[in-house]
Amino acid sequence: MNHLQIITNGLVKENPTFVLLLGMCPTLATTTSTVNGLSMGLATMLVLVCTNTVISCIKSVTPDKVRIPVFIVVIAAFVTILQMFMSAYAPDSINKALGIYIPLIVVNCIILGRAESFACKHTPLESFCDGLGIGLGFTLALTLLGAMREILGAGSLFGFQLLPETTNILLFVLPPGAFLSLGFLVAIFNKVRAN
Repeated sequence: MNHLQIITNGLVKENPTFVLLLGMCPTLATTTSTVNGLSMGLATMLVLVCTNTVISCIKSVTPDKVRIPVFIVVIAAFVTILQMFMSAYAPDSINKALGIYIPLIVVNCIILGRAESFACKHTPLESFCDGLGIGLGFTLALTLLGAMREILGAGSLFGFQLLPETTNILLFVLPPGAFLSLGFLVAIFNKVRAN
């Protein structure tokens, strides 16, 4: 499999949100707006790419008995770096919106799953491409979900008002709206993918 196929695999065939249905906690909780979805997706993608690459580099020196704890320490290190960077440079609105979900990237099953199923069996470059593809797929899914919820719930996109307030459906910015929106997007994605 070439590097472009590995990347597109994460976008379509193994999309973590629409196909594998992984990482539902941050997916449903942080996508109240397009900016929040995009920010969470990019944060997860950064950790995923770095983790995959490092784990692929250290796989030959990591004993099987401590493989999972080592993976978690590597993930936690990158999440800590990301959280410190976001605290210093990200806007307060994004920090407040993502809150506890940034530290919870450590236990995101997408990252640990890719480390176990792909990074520890492939080269660093292939692992980097896999992290990029899966991360882009996750970012795309969260951004689409955030856009759908923001347009229907607030009548805006990236904070710019598109629809009058009278057309807003408050349900879509509330937790039940996340489930409804995700269900519709999964159905659409699977229908398009089947054709």
